[in-house]
Amino acid sequence: MDAAAFDTVARAVRESVGLAAKAEIGAVAERLELRGASIPVGDDCAAIPDGDGYLLFAIEGFINSFIAADPWFAGWCGIMVNLSDIAAMGGRPIAVVDAIWADGETAAVAILDGLKAASEAYGTPIVGGHSNLRTSRAQLAVAVLGRAGPRLLTSFDARPGDALVAAIDHRGAYREPFDNWQAALEAPGARLRADLALLPQIAEQGLTRVAKDISQGGIPGTATMLAESSGVAIDLDLEAIEPPPGVSLERWLKTFPSFGFLLSTPKPDADALIARFRDRDIHSAVIGEVRAGHKVALVSGTRRTVVRDWRRDRLLGFSPSEVAK
Repeated sequence: MDAAAFDTVARAVRESVGLAAKAEIGAVAERLELRGASIPVGDDCAAIPDGDGYLLFAIEGFINSFIAADPWFAGWCGIMVNLSDIAAMGGRPIAVVDAIWADGETAAVAILDGLKAASEAYGTPIVGGHSNLRTSRAQLAVAVLGRAGPRLLTSFDARPGDALVAAIDHRGAYREPFDNWQAALEAPGARLRADLALLPQIAEQGLTRVAKDISQGGIPGTATMLAESSGVAIDLDLEAIEPPPGVSLERWLKTFPSFGFLLSTPKPDADALIARFRDRDIHSAVIGEVRAGHKVALVSGTRRTVVRDWRRDRLLGFSPSEVAK
């Protein structure tokens, strides 16, 4: 990658709206005094000890412009992104509930149909929720309950020297005009369920201890959240990040994929981990390295630029030193 292209990509990552929005999590957590809580905050789900494993609990809300532009897809995503959060912790979903607001029953139909379609495709029931059909603006939030065994995947256990692995389903296309890479809508439900089941299987087999769902911050934003939570630095190798055919690297770095995870694992275990995803035709490769420190950087050959120093410019505030306060 030449210097001009490298600088363009680095600038786009630093200016990412998705990355900046993640800082709002830290502000809310600080006001609620969640740092140092008995159930750590900063993972994709809350992990609540339960017998010989954990109950997993998470929620997602959606921005108004997204719901207005594509209400059916917003409903679908209400299920899909919650199930990705459960998988990122090495768990399996049990059920979801939704809270929907709309201006009348007719205005709610597309959102509800999207929820129902995804619930059926992923085999996870909707068991209740809340509705208000007498409001001027459509809004949606969906919560999920799941369960994991004693071997959780977490955001807190990446270690210097680990390989950073990305596993992303390339079999799809953008759901324009947003940067959502959708590889699920045309896929058979059985495939979707088996793909997500890879994560708890990997946890149970001990192939890794660390995973994080690639979210609205894209690969760099997700890597930054992982680095901060684990108290480490991460170098992302731009030469190793391969977008699907026809997709620019700049857009791919800010993409929210329907199936996408970052995993940190000791380097000797990386090939076995990658093989598990590739066996299901999911693109997977080592895209970086976990290092000692507190900076997330983009590298390309001899070029290197820091995109976030989480110690100086806090994102979530869930670093080990912050949680201990």
